[in-house]
This record gives sequence, C-alpha cells and structure tokens, in this order.
Amino acid sequence: MKREDVRNVAIIAHVDHGKTTLVDELLKSSGVFRANQEIVERVMDSNDIERERGITILSKNTAVFYKDIKINIIDTPGHADFGGEVERVLKMVNGVILVVDAYEGPMPQTKFVLKKALELDLPAIVCVNKIDRPEARPEEVIDEVLELFMDLDASDEQLDCPFVFASARAGFAKKELTDPEEDMRPLFETIIDYIPAPEGNPKADTQVLVSTIDYNEYVGRIGIGKIDNGTLRVNQECVIVNHHDPDKLRKVKIGKLYQFDGLNRVEVPEATVGDIVAVSGITDLHIGDTICSPENPESIPFQKISEPTIAMNFIVNDSPLAGQEGKYVTSRHIRERLFRELNTDVSLRVEETDSPDCFKVSGRGELHLSVLIENMRREGYEFAVSKAEVLYKYNERNQKLEPMELAYIDVPEEFTGTVIQKLTSRKGELQGMSPVSGGYTRLEFAIPSRGLIGYRGEFLTDTKGNGIMNTIFDDYAPYKGDLNYRKTGSLIAYESGETITYGLFNAQERGLLFVGPGEKVYGGMVIGQNPKAEDIEVNVCKTKKLTNTRSSSADEALKLVPKKEMSLEQCLEFIDTDELLEVTPTNLRIRKKILDPTLRKRASFKK
Repeated sequence: MKREDVRNVAIIAHVDHGKTTLVDELLKSSGVFRANQEIVERVMDSNDIERERGITILSKNTAVFYKDIKINIIDTPGHADFGGEVERVLKMVNGVILVVDAYEGPMPQTKFVLKKALELDLPAIVCVNKIDRPEARPEEVIDEVLELFMDLDASDEQLDCPFVFASARAGFAKKELTDPEEDMRPLFETIIDYIPAPEGNPKADTQVLVSTIDYNEYVGRIGIGKIDNGTLRVNQECVIVNHHDPDKLRKVKIGKLYQFDGLNRVEVPEATVGDIVAVSGITDLHIGDTICSPENPESIPFQKISEPTIAMNFIVNDSPLAGQEGKYVTSRHIRERLFRELNTDVSLRVEETDSPDCFKVSGRGELHLSVLIENMRREGYEFAVSKAEVLYKYNERNQKLEPMELAYIDVPEEFTGTVIQKLTSRKGELQGMSPVSGGYTRLEFAIPSRGLIGYRGEFLTDTKGNGIMNTIFDDYAPYKGDLNYRKTGSLIAYESGETITYGLFNAQERGLLFVGPGEKVYGGMVIGQNPKAEDIEVNVCKTKKLTNTRSSSADEALKLVPKKEMSLEQCLEFIDTDELLEVTPTNLRIRKKILDPTLRKRASFKK
C-alpha cells in the first residue's frame, strides 16, 4: 500500500549552502508560525553552539502540511565531522533535496552526501540555492551537478532529476530561471510530484528501524524512526532485535508515541506505515535497533556507523588553580558526563584508562571533539585535554595504517605556492589543480589526518582569511612517516602569581604573549609563543626594584603589545604533545604536562 498523504524527505548539502535557512522558509510558507509570531533565524539549529557557529550538528525532524499532504522534513548536518548523522537519517526517507550554492557549486561534502543517497537508491531533487547572490552562476552549476551525478554512477532515473532555483533567504523558489519570484510553492509541488510516497503493509507485523536517538532528562532515551510495516500503538508489546547483533532479543513495551507537527512533538495513540515516529519508555535503545512484533521478529539491515579517526585524553584538572572556577571537577563528574554524551552521539567512543582520572575520548575530527569540550565547559565542567592524536590500525602483515583525508582548497592564485609548500611538508600529496571563478585556484590534496591537526589557523593566516578548506575522510593507508607538528616553541611562566606590566614588558621581546596584566599564572603554564623552536622560561610576575632615587613613575609608561586572544580551536591546534589545555567555564589555559622545570628537563633528555 502507498501512503499518498505522506512524503518523507531529507535535506542534504555541503556546509553553509543554506539547508537550515531553506527549512525555515518551508516552515514559514506552510503556515507553521502565526502571522505575528517573532521567530529567530535558522530555527532548526536549536542549541547555542549551532546558533553561534552557524552549523548544524544534530539532524532535526520537522513536519509541514501542503494541500493536506504531510511532508516530514529532516535537516541534516553538512560538516564532515558529523557525517555519521547523515548516513543514518537517509534510512528514514524516500528521497532527498540536494542543496547546492549557486556560486560555489558542488563541494566535497556535496559529493559525500549525494553518494550516500544514490547508494540507497533515493531519488534527488536538486535545489540551486542563493541565486540572488551577485556572483551566482546557476547554469554552470547545473552542468557541474550533472557531472557529479555521472561520476557517482547514477542510474538513468536518478540522472533525470528535477532542478529548482531558490533563494532561501529571500523566500522564493522557481522551476525555471525566468519564472517570477513569488514563494516556496514550486519546491513543495516538486516534492509532492517527484518524491515517492512511502510504501508498506499496514496489516503486516510491525517493523520500525531506529535511525536517531534523542535524550531527555525526564523521559530518558527517545528513539526516532520510520514505520516500515504494520502499525505501532501505545502500550503495545514488542521485541527489539538488531541486524549487527543477532543474539539481541529483548521484550519491551511502548510507553509513549509521538509524531512531528511543525517544530513540536505531538502525542498520538497509534501510527502506521510511512509515519516518522518518536518512541519513549524503552531503556537502552540504540541506533540500528528494530522494534518488531513478538510473533515475527525480523531486523532491518543497517550500515555500521563510521569509526572514529581521532582521540584525546580528558583528564581531571590538577593545576595549582584547579577547582577555583568549575562546578564539576572530580573524575566521577567527568565520567558521568562523558558516558551521558554516548546516549545521543553514536560516532563518539569513551574508554577508561589505567588511571581513574583520565578518559580516552575518540571522535570523527577536531570539530566533533571541540563541540563536546565547549558544551561541557558551558555546563560548568573543569578538566584538561591532551593534543588530538589520530587512531592507527594494523593490517594482517602488521603494517601500520593511518587515516587519510582528501582536502579541497580554494585560494587566490597568489597564495597557492605557500599552501602547497605547507601541506607538502605535512606529508600531503597534490592530486589536482584547476582554476575556479573569481581568480581562485582549487587544489586537491591527499593528506594524513594528523597532517591537518593544527593547520587551519595557519591556513587562514597564510591566505589572509581568503582561503576555503574542506576535508573529508578517505580511507586508511600505510603510515607516511614522522611529522613535526609545530615549528615554534612556548614561553613558559617561571613562577606562580599575578602578571605585572613590568614583567610582561620584558617578556614580550621574546615572542607573542597570550596573557595580559593582572592575570593569574603558575609555574609551567604556557603564556606565549616563541618564534624559535625552543621553550623559554620567563618571569611575568617580576616587579621593578625601587630605590630612593628612582620612583615607580620615573620611567615613562611601559607600552604593552596587545595579547593574542585564543579561541578553543586555536588552543587545541597550538598545544604540542607534551602540553595540556586546561578548560574551565571562564578560562582556557595552556600548560606543560610536567609543571616542575627540573622534572620536565629530565623527561626531555630521556626522550
């Protein structure tokens, strides 16, 4: 049976091509909001970090009605670090809207998400967005998209996809470039005409594949998935099975059942084939589980979640300033919080180590882990983290393999030499170079993941903020040899106390400072960057000795160079393997792992 009154569609695209803004417009034009209701931009990006950074981290479900047809829409992340989210939600939909920027055209993540959709045999509608940009080139982008479809071996049906031209920000879509700019109706109509209605047998045994997990302090885990067969009712007795775990067979009872309506979850007594539902009341529910009838428990196949490629140690803070700024500081607090994160983030791994104060946390990339660190920091946690290290594998010949990435870099022509030189020194191999519009050149590199650790900040400086870098995980390849992460050394505080202008004035000749006057420091804390490759200890708490002939105001006022403000990402990129980043709700401090200078020297000699 086909459910003609329902369409399930996911919006996929490269980062920043306008997916979330497009969902905003679809919600507005379908009348989800009242006429006088005040709404924020990118209403689907619900957490603070998503709003501040302008990125989507978790996939979100919403539903709108158009001509009595319910359209379930899933907004997905565009960033490579959150690619695991995209792979899963595609199992819930019957088609995708591929959003492509009318100026940038298809980018690396466009290729990644489209490949996943084509592998699942999903039809795609191509939405060329931002056509009101002054430099937009929609006709050329159409050709580039069709080339991408051919490169990915799309079938004839998939190649015969409809194109819609839109400006999500201005709130219009049109089927031809010459059509008038009115509203989003042309996109709604294309969805209804082209995305197939969900099919299934409402009288068969129940089958629901859990594709996303949400977590709520009050009701615990909430499983979200599409009903493939049968119906699901509140208080129904079911069993849980899993395709990758044949031994799993657990009896459960459906506590509450929800469907999506606009931005809300609405409780319903029952739902049937094709509906996307949220189920609560089942403890220990995981992504990939199938909820079935007890009479015929049959699991739905599900691809395994991509493995993490990068790891960091989260350590209890033991610096001289420990416990002064955070609310949660003990290993028990940190352990509970990290294991709670596993409820919603399936690409994350948390392992306990030999030390009860240290946890190894693995994720898909630096951004993935930095978002977790920032969230914990805002919640009042205080801890330290080590430098990100890549996770190696070994093949049957015991050969060491490391994760490789493809980096696509768009830079103005005058900076290509610098970028090529820097990436080659980080074991990158140039695989292609082609001109793109606006005087830019596109470079394609195959580079080890560890070669990109700490490079983004340097890249922005080298290209004066004009470069665009996109990376995507490729595969594991033989180890490429050792790397020097950092060419510069650290300026280290010599003693504990408060920084004084006189001490800072003398220290600033040695390099770039990260601290200003009146800040707390301690011996072994990194307070700046030395342009040479060695570490230097400096005394920034040093005061001027006064005599009866020289008063404190005798010298003219000392002029300090402004300190360098470091963001969380910049700190994570800067720290070396013998350093830690101390994270508190109010401060980020870089420090040496070994604070005592004598013990530190001994350790470096042993190396």
